[in-house]
Order: sequence, then C-alpha cells, then structure tokens
Amino acid sequence: MLLLRGGLGFLLRPGVCRGPGQPLYQQGQSPSPRTREYFYYVDHQGQLFLDDAKVKNFITCFKDKQFLAFFFKQLKVNQSGRYEDTFPYLSPCGREHNYIRCDDRPIVFTHLLQGASGEELLSYCGGADRLTVPFQPKKLLMLPENGRVYHPGPEKAGGVGLVKSALAFELSPHFEYEHGASRPPTHFQWRDERHTLTNELLPFIRDQAVNKGT
Repeated sequence: MLLLRGGLGFLLRPGVCRGPGQPLYQQGQSPSPRTREYFYYVDHQGQLFLDDAKVKNFITCFKDKQFLAFFFKQLKVNQSGRYEDTFPYLSPCGREHNYIRCDDRPIVFTHLLQGASGEELLSYCGGADRLTVPFQPKKLLMLPENGRVYHPGPEKAGGVGLVKSALAFELSPHFEYEHGASRPPTHFQWRDERHTLTNELLPFIRDQAVNKGT
C-alpha cells in the first residue's frame, strides 16, 4: 500500500486539523512502535482518496483493482477506540491501520455485472468483478427525499451500500409507487418480474441519519 500512496504524495498536506474537538492527524503517523496510521475518504461515487488530498477527482483517486479489492474486503466498522467518531470505518493491514470516512456509505455500488453462471451481481468501489454482492432487486431502497438508492452490502462494513447516482438513474424507471411519490417505492419491475420491495433497509438508514445528527 505504501508504494501506491507514494505516487500521490505531491497532493498531501503535512497534517490536517478538522476543527474544535476533532483530531489532528498526519498520514503515516506511528502511535505505537511499528504501527502506522493512514486516513482515507470515499466519495458518493465510490472513489477512494487519501483524506488530506488537496484535490479529489478521478485523476487523484486510487484505481488499482488489486489494491482496491484488498482494501475494501478488509473494511469494517471502526471499533478500535481511535478516531471512531470522525473515521467510522477501518481497513486493517497487519500493523497498518487505515481509517476511512465517507460522504454517505463506504460501500458504493457502481456497476451491474453478470456472473459466470448468469447471475446478476452488483460491483462496488472500483473493484470490478473482485468486489461484488448478489443483486437482490426486492431489497432495493429509494429515499424519496433525495432520490438516493441503497442495497444490502457486506455485513462487516455496515450491511448497506449506496448505489452510485449514474446506476441509480438507470434503475429509477423500474420503481413503482403505489402510495405516491412522497413515499418510498413499493415495487420494482425487473427482467419481466414485478418485485415487491421489502424496504427493510429504511429503519436502518433512518437510525444512522439520526445518530449522525442529520
């Protein structure tokens, strides 16, 4: 991971203070012998950046699929006792601790793929076929207040992922609203089948929004 980070070193600030009550950190700091800490940010398109990169766009995000697959397979809720409030997710790599914050969710579904047996898969965070979950149409959730779409994700990473806006736009015509557009959709028409939406992710999304104070 160190070599991949090195190529973006020119974009880094020496350290970042996030205001009153928020931690001061420096990329690569060593809080204990032989331990290093790094800090990352995932945007709503599923792009991964060093958190203190001055510019965050497609040019400066990480693109190596092998690195991304390893990084996101290790990702879990941060229960380390360090930076839990500001960096709520962690991707450990031996003695290297990689802390992650995100615009919405650390898991962002970017593409719909077909598996080897013809099954449909959702790919996430730039990992192509190395990072996938089975596509479950009936478990899609659209929030009427902002149009964002969610789908179940890896359990240890929080259990839910955001669907990238471009993919959500492709899926949106398939939603049906029996209770009006101000309420979450009730059905999803897909591959000649009308799925009744469970909307089981809704309480989970609402609870997390309240906990964030939004």
